[in-house]
Amino acid sequence: MENEEQFENWISRVIASEDKEEGEISYIFCDDEYLHKINVEYLNHDDLTDIISFDYSEGNVLHGDIFISIERVRDNANDYSVPFEEELKRVIIHGVLHYCGYKDKSEKDEAVMRSKENEKVLLFHVEQ
Repeated sequence: MENEEQFENWISRVIASEDKEEGEISYIFCDDEYLHKINVEYLNHDDLTDIISFDYSEGNVLHGDIFISIERVRDNANDYSVPFEEELKRVIIHGVLHYCGYKDKSEKDEAVMRSKENEKVLLFHVEQ
């Protein structure tokens, strides 16, 4: 990723904006096949997804592994008629928001998650 430092700074700002501390968060970018295998093996879900996050946070310090299918992000960007980078930001921050305690299993929780994603994506170009 050519602007990796920009992404790192943004993720740090998002974590701070949620009154959390940044621990070690690894992003693993992969294809649909790889992420599907993880989904089946670890979560018993036999479907495609754009992101799987494993949360190892301790208290207020966020730690985890976030797996993202670039293929799925690209397809979703096309489906939602948004630029690839915008959809990638949404997915990247989705994992962090899970670590911050946000859920997305119910309609109400999903609405809150979408609102938070939109709020945090807007922070991308904010310099501190």
